[in-house]
Order: sequence, then structure tokens, then C-alpha cells
Amino acid sequence: MLTLTNFINEGKSMPLREEHVKTGAWLFRRRSYVPLFLLLIVFLGISQFYYPGETQEKSLTWDLISIGVTLLGLFTRILTIGFTPRHTSGTNTGGQVAAVVNTTGIYSQVRHPLYLGNFLMWMGIFLFFRTWWLSVIIGLLFWIYYERIMFTEEEYLRDKFGDDYVAWAGSTPAFVPRFKQWRKPALSFSFRKAIKNEYQSTFAILVCSALVRFAADSYIAQRAAFDKSWLTAVGIGLILFLTLRTLKKKTRLLEEEGR
Repeated sequence: MLTLTNFINEGKSMPLREEHVKTGAWLFRRRSYVPLFLLLIVFLGISQFYYPGETQEKSLTWDLISIGVTLLGLFTRILTIGFTPRHTSGTNTGGQVAAVVNTTGIYSQVRHPLYLGNFLMWMGIFLFFRTWWLSVIIGLLFWIYYERIMFTEEEYLRDKFGDDYVAWAGSTPAFVPRFKQWRKPALSFSFRKAIKNEYQSTFAILVCSALVRFAADSYIAQRAAFDKSWLTAVGIGLILFLTLRTLKKKTRLLEEEGR
């Protein structure tokens, strides 16, 4: 007799599981730029955009909140990467790589802290529009996209590390941190690794935030409206981006043994 439990258990070896892995692998290789298509939704947000009190100055509090959420996501990524060893929590897109299972630091609280950081960064950008349904759409699209990637990563880790991975995953939430489970990181924080791995995403988020605000300001003003503070920030960010990229490509200043 085929019960619901038997169906679920048997379903683990059915083609749907392989299909999830295949789709997740395809998305994994393109995870650096596919989320940028979320910016197309900016056009939906702009049509509903307004400044509370009808002025940009009076909306400063909400603007700071949206920036704060974005920075929290960036901090989450930096905190994650800075404490991990080489060949883990990387930005590689060619395929899955994991020398060990990270189980300490932020990984003792949540299994996918990097994707949690991504979610907060993107949500912070779209919170700027003050439109609840836009935030809901972004949340749903994000989950649909990254759920497949997380599934594929976990299948890889389960196959490679077996019971060690299953034991850790069984007590650690996938996406919502369980803060009381914090365990001290096994390694010290590596500023070099954090900078080397995150300078690109930091600059990308800066540019996206500036573009969103430029689009919104221009919509309200009905003309191209450049905010000098954001232009300055992007200019400084570009100089730092090019400098760090050169150091990474041409020197070993950002290299650190085992990290």
C-alpha cells in the first residue's frame, strides 16, 4: 500500500530530485549576475514611488532604514567569509567546492549565511520604494531562485561528507538563524580574505543602490536628477574597486595561507 510517507520517501530517488539538482547547478554557475535581473522590477517600483511629506529630506529616516538593511546583509557576508578556511564559502561559479563542512561561527546558527546576506542586501535596496507588494515579490522571487541552489549545495555536501554533514544540518536552520546556538569560530577573522572575496559585491551593491535612487529621484523630478553624495560615493567606490582588483590580479597582498 502506497502511503503518503512511502510516497515522500520514494520521491527522494525520483527524477524530480535530479531535476532540482540540475536546475540548481545551472543557477549556481550564474548566481553572480542572474539576480541583477531583479533590477528590472525597479520600473514597477518607480511607478508607485513617492516621498513621504512630499520632500526627500522628510524621507531620510526610511532611506537610512533601507540602507541599514543592505549594510546588515553585507556585514553578514563579510562575517561569514572572514572566518572560513580556503576552499569554502567562496565566490566560485564553475562548480561546487568544499574542503570541510563549516560548523562554527555564523554557520553554527544558519546553514546558508551567504544567501541570507544576499537576501538582506537586495531587500534593503527595494525597501527604498516603500511599496509592500514590491518587497513581497522580491522575497518570493529570491526564495524560488536560491531554494534550488541551496538544495543543490546540500546534496553535494551530503554526498561528500555523509553523516558529519547530516548531523550538523539536522540541528541548524537553513535560512533563519538560531542565535542561541552560537559557537566560537574555529579560525580568527581574515581581513584579507574578506576584502578579496567581497570587494566586488560591495561595489555592485553601491552601484545598484545609487541607480535605484537616481531612477526614483528622476521620476519625481521628471528629469535626470543626480544626487552629488551618491555620485561621490560611486566615484570613490570605483577607485577602490579598481585598486583592489589590481591587487588581487597582479599581486599576492590579499593572499593568506590557508584562507
